[in-house]
Amino acid sequence: MQLFKETHIDFMKYRKVMYLLSSSVAVIGMIIFFMRGSANFGIDFRGGTLVSYKFPQVINVGDVRNALRESGLSESIIQSSNEGKGIIIRTSGDQRKEIEEIINKKFASSNPIIEQEITIGPVAGKLLQKQALLAVTFALIGILVYTAFRFKFIWGFSAVLMLFHDTLFMVGMFAITKREISLSVIAAILTVLGYSINDTIVVFDRIRENLKGSASRGKPLAEVINSSINQMLSRTILTSFTTIITVFALLIWGGPVLKDFAFALALGIIEGTYSSIYIAAPLIIELSKGFKIKPTF
Repeated sequence: MQLFKETHIDFMKYRKVMYLLSSSVAVIGMIIFFMRGSANFGIDFRGGTLVSYKFPQVINVGDVRNALRESGLSESIIQSSNEGKGIIIRTSGDQRKEIEEIINKKFASSNPIIEQEITIGPVAGKLLQKQALLAVTFALIGILVYTAFRFKFIWGFSAVLMLFHDTLFMVGMFAITKREISLSVIAAILTVLGYSINDTIVVFDRIRENLKGSASRGKPLAEVINSSINQMLSRTILTSFTTIITVFALLIWGGPVLKDFAFALALGIIEGTYSSIYIAAPLIIELSKGFKIKPTF
């Protein structure tokens, strides 16, 4: 199935503009990330208690806050969800039982139902932070080894730079949108890295085939890459579109538990498709010039 029979879009013409745009978003995101500090991380990494309730009708967040304040839990963070028919309560300690008693007593007539309940100690949170960082690091190293073995080191290096950019972009967007990074978000980031590198390898394969063909002899590398991306454009859009439909379904109907996970997947799929075209492939040109080597596999 082909959406486009033949296209001649000059992607490489605008690569430097895209470098600037991508770098700007990543830098702004990282600045906000460091400004927010520990607020970037969810209960998984900070430790504490999270209890999510849903109600059959709209609940007043102020009433919940006052009820918790009267019981000595004034430092609790309370957030409305599900269009006002839900609340999310976060505390820094293990206060799950106290929260349940207060909500069940003060709002018994509202029929509160627990949707999610998490309690993690500070030591476990620090350990999970370390393990999450190691997971992302080893994933990037593994991808570098694989792509370097399958192609050449410089091609693998450009792919890893793209994935590093994708990771910074996603983390930055979570900071900009004031969302929390949890273990499920880390899982989504790792999933997206795999999705993104798969799309990149498909493009790399087509570039390799075209470089070996007689029709590409003597042509500038940018022209060969443009031709390769155009040839794969229909396949890329179809794959991304069908995947994003499923992710949007999770984002809309997945509920508060899957909300951030689905957001990370949706953001990553769009970013991964963009970066395979405007980051990974153009970097081959820049790295080939910088290291003064021929763009062969």
